[in-house]
Amino acid sequence: MSIKFKNLKKTITKCKKCPRLVKFIKQISSEKRKQNIKETYWGKPVSGFGHTNAKLLILGLAPAAHGGTRTGRAFTGDKSGDFLFKCLHKAKISNQPHSISLNDGLKLNSTYITNILKCVPPGDKPNSQELNNCSKYFDFEISNLKNLKAIIALGKVAFDSCVKFYKKNYNLKKKIKFIHGKTYSLPGNITLTACYHPSPRNVNTKLISEKMIVSLFLKVKKIYIAK
Repeated sequence: MSIKFKNLKKTITKCKKCPRLVKFIKQISSEKRKQNIKETYWGKPVSGFGHTNAKLLILGLAPAAHGGTRTGRAFTGDKSGDFLFKCLHKAKISNQPHSISLNDGLKLNSTYITNILKCVPPGDKPNSQELNNCSKYFDFEISNLKNLKAIIALGKVAFDSCVKFYKKNYNLKKKIKFIHGKTYSLPGNITLTACYHPSPRNVNTKLISEKMIVSLFLKVKKIYIAK
């Protein structure tokens, strides 16, 4: 791909390759939620953010309907993001315990955050063509994060999508199963660590806790970012 990394955000923002997703984003941005009714939604595909020389990549599946799709930044403006950034701050991966808007002063420590899919899909279920259309952007991010050492995939769907991507594009042959905290080797001397998604459901059912997720982040940070 000839596009330069600094122009990636602009390219992603203008992307309209998936008519179903374009229509859904437009619907969300016009109908809005009651608590956000007076806000102007971002209403476009959401690019990744952070350091382009990052050693760590934190990966989700897609922007939230009233989170990233509203604010323009992945894991920003929703409860999953609220929990995630509390943990990232405690692990000293982010400079503050919240991510609210594009201009909130957030900075990441040698980390890049993105989603497999740059648009929110209906029911959080993208189809194969949509994933295929968006895979070129993820491929560009992976291949141009030259210092990348580790990926933490948040949730089984993002984890499985990442594995599928590597099998298709990087000739990955081994069987890889989602087990929270388990780490696997990927082509290019990159490791993939499975992590439960920081969703309210997982928090409320006590499947995860701040201590548990911070511990995982610190472990990965100590091995890969601190080098």
